[in-house]
Amino acid sequence: MAPDPLRSKIVKTFRLHGLSLRSEGSTYLQSLLRESDHSEADEALSRIIDVLSNLNLPSPVVDKSVLESAVSECNDDVQPENSDKMFNVIDVFEAPRHKYNYERKKLLLDTSPKSLFGCAADKTRITKDRYWLIMQRIERHDLFTPPVPGAISQSHKFDLQTVEQVLGQQGEHKHTIVMAMLVQIEEGKYFLEDASSHMLCDLSAAKFHVGMFTENTFVLAEGSYDDVKNVFKVSGVGLPPPEPPRITRNYFGSTNFFGGPSTASVGSIQLLRDMEREKQDAMFVFVSDVWLDQPSVLSKLKTMFTGYSKVPPFAFVFFGNFTSGQSHKNTVSKMKAGFKALADMLSSFPSLCSDSYFLFVPGPQDPGPGPVLPRPPLPDSIVEPVTKKLARARMCSNPARVQYCSQEMVLFRENLINKMCRHCIKFPLRSEELHVHLAKTLLSQGHLAPLPLHAMPVYWSHDHALRLYPIPDVVVVADKYDAFSVSATDCLIFNPGSFPKSNFSFKVYLPAQKKIENCEIST
Repeated sequence: MAPDPLRSKIVKTFRLHGLSLRSEGSTYLQSLLRESDHSEADEALSRIIDVLSNLNLPSPVVDKSVLESAVSECNDDVQPENSDKMFNVIDVFEAPRHKYNYERKKLLLDTSPKSLFGCAADKTRITKDRYWLIMQRIERHDLFTPPVPGAISQSHKFDLQTVEQVLGQQGEHKHTIVMAMLVQIEEGKYFLEDASSHMLCDLSAAKFHVGMFTENTFVLAEGSYDDVKNVFKVSGVGLPPPEPPRITRNYFGSTNFFGGPSTASVGSIQLLRDMEREKQDAMFVFVSDVWLDQPSVLSKLKTMFTGYSKVPPFAFVFFGNFTSGQSHKNTVSKMKAGFKALADMLSSFPSLCSDSYFLFVPGPQDPGPGPVLPRPPLPDSIVEPVTKKLARARMCSNPARVQYCSQEMVLFRENLINKMCRHCIKFPLRSEELHVHLAKTLLSQGHLAPLPLHAMPVYWSHDHALRLYPIPDVVVVADKYDAFSVSATDCLIFNPGSFPKSNFSFKVYLPAQKKIENCEIST
């Protein structure tokens, strides 16, 4: 009797992931997938494997009871009547931390405890984790994968070497490419450092490509090593190419790296994709620098609320700073008064209070534990007037993660362009396109803060909270710089601009169309 193709597919899929099925387990899956077509069966098996990979299984042999719990978890990911599954605001302090295992070629969930007061090992792990996340995606990029013997290559291949390999060469060799971090080990001298070693580099004749290159930036450096002068003469510096999220998902499956209640990535859940398409009129309103101590800002907000009262947006996203000027002893009292005024104003718009979410992301000058990232939400004592009157108010961390249907959004309030420019090794040639350089740098580094720790401090145990890998659908960088929007690598990156400093302009995002609209309240 010929073997059942479906049974063979199930057994083969599990074996490819280092698992084996008991007979009753494979029979159980056959009964579930019998009516599914080829693509549906593949997706279902992928999701089951992802759930199993997140469990600490005592043995690679999977029985029926384990499969039943895994299938139940997959089925419970999204319920149509549960709006909490459709929209979630994720505190990045609770975001999952994954570590790349080079031997197994997998991203594994790191369950070790996280503390605000990290140890020395946590600090060194920041650089190591960033390095391996970039290196593993570079190694499978078309430009750096070894050519297949006998195959017709459509693109030129490059040989990527480690610093240790370069140091072991004799004489001067051309066209050597290394992926390493730019650092200043000695004052005034730049080095290229990777997991193997470090070497002095000469950037005087280097051509810098698109991007913002600062210390601690991981770069692709092309050049030749002079073993007489013991220096790597760099001819070109570029950013590692980012990886589209669909390729990342093809490689790592539908595991949820973003956070939230769903076990699988929300982009892989068909029900959420259908709900997203159905809600064609859903919109997110993004406003930055909401200075609640300024009467002109409150007046314009009232005009905005009046305009949207008949067609409530799905969510208003307000970024700090929530007071004008520098932080001082009266800031807290001003913020309390400002949030009370906002709550009283919104009481006049019951449709917005009942139908719209209100998200508040703290700014650099707002009260908090200091300039270290990530920042916790605004203190309850300050925002109490809003949270009491608005059932849908959400106080967010900075950065914050938002899941809407099948889309993943990252919200970040930081004057990032100014800081990046201040620490650039070489200022970008096309300064009028600074936002393009910034967008490419963030996606290439897979991180919101590709700067030295002294320039942008980060809690060592929570550095993963600033990752942009896999690349999300939307990244909002609320900056005092001019408003912009850039689309790159299947990701939309935009800045709504400073509300009071840009003629009261803001941005509206339409998730169903993945479209940005520029809006302004006329004077």
